[in-house]
Amino acid sequence: MRYRPLGTSGLAISEISFGCMSLGDDRAANTRLLHQAVDAGINLFDTADLYQHGQNETTVGRGLAGVRNRVVIATKVGNQWRPDGSGWDWNPRKAYILQAADNSLRRLGTDCIDLYQLHGGTLGDPIDEAIETFEMLKQQGKIRHYGISSIRPNVIREYVKRSRIVSVMMQHSLLDRRPEEESLGLLRENGIGVLARGGLAKGLLVGKTPEEQLGLTADEVARAAQTVATVSRDSRRTPVATALRFVLDHPAVTTAVVGLRTPEQLEQCLAAKDAPPLTKAERRVLTESVRKLQYREHR
Repeated sequence: MRYRPLGTSGLAISEISFGCMSLGDDRAANTRLLHQAVDAGINLFDTADLYQHGQNETTVGRGLAGVRNRVVIATKVGNQWRPDGSGWDWNPRKAYILQAADNSLRRLGTDCIDLYQLHGGTLGDPIDEAIETFEMLKQQGKIRHYGISSIRPNVIREYVKRSRIVSVMMQHSLLDRRPEEESLGLLRENGIGVLARGGLAKGLLVGKTPEEQLGLTADEVARAAQTVATVSRDSRRTPVATALRFVLDHPAVTTAVVGLRTPEQLEQCLAAKDAPPLTKAERRVLTESVRKLQYREHR
């Protein structure tokens, strides 16, 4: 496994990271899978207090308890569940973040969150208040570093200008190259890491039945997936490895965060860690296979 620096944090992060949102209810199976990932060199595990009403954090904390000193735990805050469980509301206010951090620490079974991320955001938020709160949590020793999870260029710009974030989590894949328009370059210039999620496009690039995605037609998705398959066959990579290398070969990207649930999925993703970078010709063939999208809102 290769490792890359996460912005200015001083942390070295595995190129492949474990997205924990899809973990099931079998505690023993989850623990085995998490330990298998650690043994393979994966060291960043991403969860959120939103997932399964916080139960996902409990699952991750219990599963990693025996290897806590070998991993980087990332979680997220900002989506507050309603008391009746009917849904959640966006809440980036200081009082809620402070309370949520304590709850996440308890569920994760740790005394410090390695990377605490604001799970969304808008220009209408009290941004300075949120930043002040994250800085307070750092001073209290409850978090080591903070970042945001956002695909909105206008929000990302504000946090780059006004905060000390070490990372931004955003969607990036062959089907969704919108971050290449501005955000990836901006983050690289400012020494801020990128946690790229969605590199397999919900499986659409690696064998799932094509369907409309982000305004791309099913036929356009199918053509991109076929190109991934062709490039993979010619280079002796797996399609999963090709799709993830497309993301990882961008110089701004720190790690590809992949949602995992089974040992088979983990093994498929681990194939990318030893796969060679894409050649310029391969990357050109891939990018020419699908229309490049642009953000229409939040620019």
